[in-house]
Order: sequence, then structure tokens, then C-alpha cells
Amino acid sequence: MTFNRKLRFAVAVVVAVGATVFSLAGSSGAASSGTITYAEAPGGAPNWIFPYTGYLNFSASNINDFQQLMYRPLYFFGLGDTSAYAPSLSLASAPVLSNSDRTIAIHLKGWKFADGQQVNAQSVMFFLNLYDADPTSYGAYTPGAGIPDEVASASGSGLTVVIHMKTMVNPQWFLYNYLSEITPLPDRWDMTSAHTAGRCAEGAYGAASTKSTCKAVEAYLDKEAAVTSSFTSAFWQGGDDGPWKLFRFDAAGDATFEANPSYSGPQRAQVRYFKEVAYTSEAQEKSDLVSGKIDMGYLDASDLTQPAPKSDAAGANLGSLNAKYRLSVEVPYSFDFAQMNFSASNPLQPEFQQLYIRQALQESIDQTAIVRSVDDNYGVTEDSPMPLSAPTSFGREPTNPYPFNLTTAKALLTSHGWTDESGVMTCTSPGTTATHCGANVASGAQLKFALMYVTGNPTVDATVTAISTDWNAIGVAVTASANTLNNLATECTSTSTTPWSICWSGDSWTYEPNYYPSGEQMFVSGASANSGGYADTQMNALIAADTRGKSTLSTFEQYAAEELPVLYLPTQENIIETSRSLTSSIGWASNALGTLLPEYLRS
Repeated sequence: MTFNRKLRFAVAVVVAVGATVFSLAGSSGAASSGTITYAEAPGGAPNWIFPYTGYLNFSASNINDFQQLMYRPLYFFGLGDTSAYAPSLSLASAPVLSNSDRTIAIHLKGWKFADGQQVNAQSVMFFLNLYDADPTSYGAYTPGAGIPDEVASASGSGLTVVIHMKTMVNPQWFLYNYLSEITPLPDRWDMTSAHTAGRCAEGAYGAASTKSTCKAVEAYLDKEAAVTSSFTSAFWQGGDDGPWKLFRFDAAGDATFEANPSYSGPQRAQVRYFKEVAYTSEAQEKSDLVSGKIDMGYLDASDLTQPAPKSDAAGANLGSLNAKYRLSVEVPYSFDFAQMNFSASNPLQPEFQQLYIRQALQESIDQTAIVRSVDDNYGVTEDSPMPLSAPTSFGREPTNPYPFNLTTAKALLTSHGWTDESGVMTCTSPGTTATHCGANVASGAQLKFALMYVTGNPTVDATVTAISTDWNAIGVAVTASANTLNNLATECTSTSTTPWSICWSGDSWTYEPNYYPSGEQMFVSGASANSGGYADTQMNALIAADTRGKSTLSTFEQYAAEELPVLYLPTQENIIETSRSLTSSIGWASNALGTLLPEYLRS
């Protein structure tokens, strides 16, 4: 995608209640009366309803916590504590691949939109035609890979869609990273104006006329999707094929959903209303938890007075909340990292091209201490792009090649021609042999730079302080520079004219709606989310092999751990508060990917 992470404006909120029992209780019959309230992330109120979402609105707040309650994706992933493909919640049966994995047949189940239209092949072609007409307008687009760039042709009739690819594809990769992106769209949205039909959905895939009309349809829908006062209109709600319908939406971002009586899926809502409450600060949300005004919310690790006994385990709850709420944790389906700049905009470009320097930086990040002292054990260490909760079928979790050790980190520098001069490592032996600084590293060059990071979060501030202290201890002089997330997104790119070296947004890369951690969005040369301009031919080859064949990700993930295209940082866990009055048939009111599933809750 243009930037393949949902920008979580705060810790994602998920809910753990009861025992993990994967039944489909409440799958039929009308919803009971009652309302369940959920805390939106501060500053993360939904503002985009059209489920063909561009980069600027490609957030968990818009997609996971809002759109997917109403508009189900073609293939659903995550149910309870797994991130795997969920056949029962998908709009189509499992895809069938043939022709040496070059042809994909999709058979829809025939569920209905709220306006009565069947979710059919044309509904899928509507999305595919939009994507083909203007791929860069979709937030998950990866140039040159998968849909739409590698599609030779696509067609649909009745309840069957057939996609022919230009080359063979890894079936698991294609399902998890490309079919996962598709959201079937209703005919009622195929408009170029309020009174003019567009005919994008019925156009021939790839035809110039289809691309032209689809761009006009997209322009109209984008204009309407930005008008929040229209979200509850018949136009948007008539295209609802999910378990919830948007009943009320206000200017602040408060959203009230009502159980959708037309939902065709296996799990109907068990209460009548699900309300999402907007907040401007974490303190305000915590206050409402203490007052018992919300059923589901979250805390930051700094809010708790006692640490967790270990990672992935909840510690003691706050006394003011314990009587009303259960405290639980979830490890996100993500990994955290700091981005290095490998482009000419970095004054230290030659230095960052040296693996031993990246290794010294990684070995000087004491992730275990950060999880313990900063996150109060509400975090996990990361050594590669492989999420800790990834299905085992994806491959082995890599071994950590660079455990924390300040002594060996400093020795890496001194053994390669660097001398500590007044606390700053300085190249005193330029050259390209094993005992010299490396190609293009000038005599007198210093390991001295600014670490740019996002402002406003106390745990991010504390993490930056810990990392900077240890880097300074090995002679890498670091100045921490706080900035807004929007400014970092603009300045920390390989094409930026701003001289930058390392950036950290304080946020994790979340694998959704591209769930297969194969790396093409971040690590392939020229990839749209490769913001530091990293380029490595072996990395490109490993990723290509994993996405075209049927091998697992084990070799790629181990190489990514050793090659250090980014610096790996610990990931904060989601700390969840759930009303003791709620029960659930699956153990979570969100899936492992952070997508809300409140239809499994009963009050």
C-alpha cells in the first residue's frame, strides 16, 4: 500500500471477556435491547465511510473500528485470538487456484446488502475496476505486485469471479495480502453524481472506457465520503452487508450502530446498539472509565501503579477500576521499528550503508530493559518483521542475531577504524578493508545525528531517552528531536530534502489488510512504504521467491533480522479494560488484528 500501516492514533482497543470458546452463540434471532459503549482512540474519531480508502484516511479508526462493522471484506481474517483466515465470516468460499497458480476463481455465498441487492460478482468487479482505474488512490497499493499491477484479466458473472494473473502466485500470499483488500461494493454507489449512473461495476476490466468512468465514480464517492453528516443516509447504509448499521453520527465523531436485521452472516448482534465514544485525550477516557460511563476502554502502561508479572500477562488493575472492569492485554499483530535513511538526504548515508554500524546500533537497544522499565512489562521484544502472533504456517520465528551488548557494539566500531574522540566515534582509519571504516566513509566522519520522533506520549519519550543514553555510551552522539506525526510523515522519506538520519513514529507497523508479512510493501527497492530508500538485491530476491512460490517466510524473516533494513524496537501491548457485566462467545470483542467484533458481546 502507499503506507501499509494503519496509523493508530493511540493504543488499539480490544476486549477480553470470559473464556475463549469459538462457538457462534446468538447467530440467529433479533438482538436484545441494550447498548454497549466503546472508547475511540483520542483524536482518532472516524472521518471516512467509503471502504475504498486512500492513504490519508487509511487508519484503524476508519477501517477496523468503523467501516468493517458495516461493510464486510470479501475475505475476513481473525476470529478470537488468531489472525488466520476466517471462512465462516467471509463473503466468498475459499479461492480456488489453477493453471499453475495463475488463475483464481472466487465463488460468492450470495449474502445481501441492506437494500436487498445480492453481493455478487459485479460487486467484486466494482472494487477491482476502481482499483485498476486509479491504483495509487488506494491506501494498500504496492506498485508492481499483486492486484492490480499483475492482473492479466478479470471477469465476473453471477456469483463467480475469475482473475488471471501474469505470473504464478503464492496462494497464501495472494489470499492474505490481495484478496484480503477487496470489499464488494453495491450497485447503488455506482454513480458519477446524485442522479447519474456511472457503470463502473459492469465495465470490462482494463478497458479504457471502464477506467474513465470509474475515475468519475471514484471522484463522486470520495466527495460524498468526506461529508460526515451523510454517513447515516440511505445511500451509505443501503450498501451495508455487515452485522451493524450506522444509526447516529455526530460532528465530534461519536458513532452509534444498530443491529442490522438484514445481515446474512453467521453471527448477528446480540444487543441492539453499539456506541463508539469520541475522546480528545487519554485522561478524559480514563476519567470516564473511573466513572463507569463506558463498557470498553484502555489504559497506557503509565496509568497503572504495578507492572505486569511478565509480557502477555495482565498485572493488578487500578483499585478505582477493579470492581467494574477486567484488565487484560493483547499482543498486536505488528512490529515496531525506527526507520533509517539510506538515501543521499542523510549526511551519514555511507555510514548507514555499513552493516556493522547498523548492527552496533541494534545491539545498543536494550529492548528487555525498555519493556521492563518503560512499559512495565506491557510489551514484547522484536527481532524481525514477523509478528509474534503470526500463524505457524507462515514460517519459523527468526532467532535474534544481535542481542543487547554495549561492549560488543562498541568493539564493532573500534575494530572498523573508529576512535572515541571526546565521547564521539570518529573515523580515523578510512578504507574498505575489514579493519577500516568502509566505502565512502571519510576520514574524520563522526557518528553524530538527530533521532526524530513523534511527540506527545510519555512512554515514547522514555523509550527515546533510554535508546539515546545507550547509543551515547558507545560513542554514537544522538540528539533527540520531537515532532508531530504529520511532520514526520512529510520529512522522513527518501525523497525529502530535510537532512535526517533516523525517525521513529512511536507506532507499530500493523499488518492489515495485508496480513502476510512478506515485506514487499516496506523492503523491496522503490516500494511505496520504503521511506528510507533501503535497497538490497538479495532482499528483493527473497521476497520475490516467497510471493511467487509456495515456500514459507522463514529464510526472508531471518535475513531481515540479520540485514537490519530498520532498527527493531519493542512493541507495546494493548492494555484493555472491559466491563464485568459483559460476556462473549469468543473471548474477545475484537479479533487479534484489532478489528472490532461487538456482535459477539452480550450485556
